[in-house]
Amino acid sequence: MPAAAQGRLFELVLLAPEAPLEDLSDALEALEALSVSVEDADAQTPAEQALFGEPGMPAPKAGWQRSRVVALFPGKAEAREAADLLLPQPFFEGCEIVGIRPVADEDWVRLTQSQFAPVEITPTFWIVPSWHEPPAAARTIIRLDPGLAFGTGTHPTTRMCLRWIAQRSLAGQRVLDYGCGSGILAIGAAKFGASYLVAVDIDPAAVESTRINAANNHVALDAGLPELAQGAFDVVLANILATPLKVLAPLLCGHVRGGGHLVLAGILERQVDELKAAYAPWLALEVADTEDGWVLMTAQRAA
Repeated sequence: MPAAAQGRLFELVLLAPEAPLEDLSDALEALEALSVSVEDADAQTPAEQALFGEPGMPAPKAGWQRSRVVALFPGKAEAREAADLLLPQPFFEGCEIVGIRPVADEDWVRLTQSQFAPVEITPTFWIVPSWHEPPAAARTIIRLDPGLAFGTGTHPTTRMCLRWIAQRSLAGQRVLDYGCGSGILAIGAAKFGASYLVAVDIDPAAVESTRINAANNHVALDAGLPELAQGAFDVVLANILATPLKVLAPLLCGHVRGGGHLVLAGILERQVDELKAAYAPWLALEVADTEDGWVLMTAQRAA
């Protein structure tokens, strides 16, 4: 059962200056926050600022001098992991984690179901929550409900990875999903023919989520902590964030066999050059897809 259906969601509360607000919001979205709200941290005090544009025009600034950012997550573990991933990011300098707190009980099943509809990856490939009928055009379907772990198909980074998978036959190939979250990428690879799948994550809750989602989609895979990933693979997928991707460069490249592909996501357009530089000693990354300011970067090792 998804965490949201268990009656308790958690809020990650942050304080942020104006400058990093856009990057912070983008990162929270990438970390699969169910919602992100921003308000004046000095509201109802002498320091309160009005922030309104002319009718029909955008506001003059992206945020206040001090903004209070509240991100909603399906469980305490997800909120804590998001906080841990944000802390080392360069844009987080000057920001502050106020705390993580439970949200008052409501009918979260109804609320969650109203917010998540089937997601189109290609005209014939869809992510479909369990309470929805598949669209008539769907030929390949992943059944996935929000709430168990990161990666429900709604974010551009996930969609780009799945589009890459859908554009090729993976028949008989070995695939590694590194930082698997919900396991959606490994499951997608199985739907397009991969014969051996390994999905790893540093979070035991994500590993359990991957196992449940794989079983619900009749997919056989090995899921575990990162040390489970051994040997070389035809495809290595990693949808994380730029900073951990840079740290993991030698490890991820080491898992790509001759002729194999490396597929990276969780990267903003402005981070392309630093990722290319980080991976240059091993593989030559190139931009393969873009969506809403995010990029998919891939490389192929010489056979």
